[in-house]
Amino acid sequence: MISFESFEIWLVTGSQHLYGPEALDQVEQNSSLLAQNLAANARIPIRIISKPVLTTPDEIVHLCREANSHPTCIGLIAWMHTFSPAKMWIGGLKMLDKPLLHLHTQMGQKIPWASIDMDFMNLHQSAHGGREFGFINTRMGKSRTVVVGHWKEERVAERIGNWARICGAWADSQHMKIARIGDNMREVAVTEGNKVSAQIQFGYSVNGYGLGEVVSFVKQVETPEIDRLVEEYQDSYQLTPELVPGASKHPALREAAQIELGLQAFLESGAFTGFTDTFENLNGFKQLPGIAAQRLMAKGFGFGAEGDWKTAALLRTMKFMSKGMEGGTSFMEDYTYHFGPEGMKVLGAHMLEICPSIADGIPSCEIHPLGIGGKEDPVRLVFESAPGPAINVSLIDLGHRFRLLVNEVEAIPTPEPLPKLPVARVLWEAYPDSATAAEAWILAGGAHHTCFSQSLTYEFLEMFAEIAGIECIRIGKDSTIQQVKQALRWNELCY
Repeated sequence: MISFESFEIWLVTGSQHLYGPEALDQVEQNSSLLAQNLAANARIPIRIISKPVLTTPDEIVHLCREANSHPTCIGLIAWMHTFSPAKMWIGGLKMLDKPLLHLHTQMGQKIPWASIDMDFMNLHQSAHGGREFGFINTRMGKSRTVVVGHWKEERVAERIGNWARICGAWADSQHMKIARIGDNMREVAVTEGNKVSAQIQFGYSVNGYGLGEVVSFVKQVETPEIDRLVEEYQDSYQLTPELVPGASKHPALREAAQIELGLQAFLESGAFTGFTDTFENLNGFKQLPGIAAQRLMAKGFGFGAEGDWKTAALLRTMKFMSKGMEGGTSFMEDYTYHFGPEGMKVLGAHMLEICPSIADGIPSCEIHPLGIGGKEDPVRLVFESAPGPAINVSLIDLGHRFRLLVNEVEAIPTPEPLPKLPVARVLWEAYPDSATAAEAWILAGGAHHTCFSQSLTYEFLEMFAEIAGIECIRIGKDSTIQQVKQALRWNELCY
């Protein structure tokens, strides 16, 4: 469902003919060695491939044109091994439309004080060669990520790995298809938006489908398939007594399994990587897709409730970024507050659809009535989230542009049991404090639906926003209302 295996990132090394063929041969060898070491680092999940050293404007233009059209190249890492006159790069950078990372490093880690000579100096010119490259990118308004440090440092590999993940998510976004099953929840504003603008900005397409198309796939699910999935439920979760085979509600569990299998078949048939539904447009389903939506998210599908296609697309992107990382990522909603004397807290949940990737322990598989939707009691997974640092992210359509809003939070255990709340949930305290965070969120126009991630940090979303060319607002430990207001004002002019 999510794989980095088909992608590659090209390491392009800048130099010039001023230093002679022997120096250029050494640059070529060093570039290959650096690429091999990065490719072998477990922190970088995407192949790094060294390309021939670039020494002329024509070579650079050819390389950038090739990168643009290459189906598996998702980004370039540029390293100025020696001084590489920046006017040579103008033609290539003008046409380059793949993400760019400027690696400001040098081959040798330390200055060899006793033996340093001009040969060493000629081969170790990144200190000013990188500044030359940085200037022309800034002069041209070229968006890029800059990583500084020696290439053997784990900190450098980690930052390159994070950027590589984002490049993979961006490449996935260019072909992402979101199936909007039914329409938007009626009269709701924030889940609407301009799908054409989104496709121009991010690459993904969003189209609507009638529920009858999904129901036809559900009806085609055969009994042995349902049997196998029910056994998987039994092996993976703690089934409540009324759902076990032979119990009164076991048919509802089989119905939920049939919905999951049919819904996944529908998504796979159309190569969709995300979807939405809404309880107001589910004629033909006996119960709302609770456990189905939860498990499909866990497999990597994006999801948004009540027709929220922007959150579905963002969730898919964040799932892609965080593939293989510790922690989970889920659709989320700020549901209710705790205004206690010890400080304000937020209880995040939804009617049914929270991804079990954030569960602390084995989820309980339960069935309970649902007061909306007019359907039979839906099956769902119930759990609490693991504690620890996380982020809440919202993608907002402002009409003329998009804004990405990120709040850093800390998930905490619930102080008391919640025996009468049969939904998956997470309790958190937001930074800098929950009241300030809520005020800043509201001023920025943040949605009530979010993507909650224990895997990713603000840096991931900031780099993604740079690649996408959109605004990114952080609400973190050191944020103040005055700072957020100022950022919103300046960004309104900038974007």
